[in-house]
Amino acid sequence: MGGSTVDRTRPLRVYVNDEDRAIITRYADMTGCSVSDYLRRMGRAETPRSVYDHDAVRALAKVNGDLGRLGGLLKMWLADRPGVGVREGEVRELLEEIRDTAAQVREGMQRV
Repeated sequence: MGGSTVDRTRPLRVYVNDEDRAIITRYADMTGCSVSDYLRRMGRAETPRSVYDHDAVRALAKVNGDLGRLGGLLKMWLADRPGVGVREGEVRELLEEIRDTAAQVREGMQRV
């Protein structure tokens, strides 16, 4: 038998109610693990990382990119057509909000 195979032929029974089963299954799904792998990792005090963390980072990165493009368009509008249609001060306030939101998105990406 090769050294890379793992002997996982010894079952361990865990009795749960329907609610516990649903919760454990949901957490296993969130981490991309089977229920057995999830319970094995938790029993060994390993913390499975959620697959949703990666999705959240990608979503935040997209929002951050969208905010950057929007900010660029506003800057271009200010340079080419200042004050046309909307007061320049209002647009500058919006631009500042975009900068603040982008900073919050970057902070969120670092936490995830």
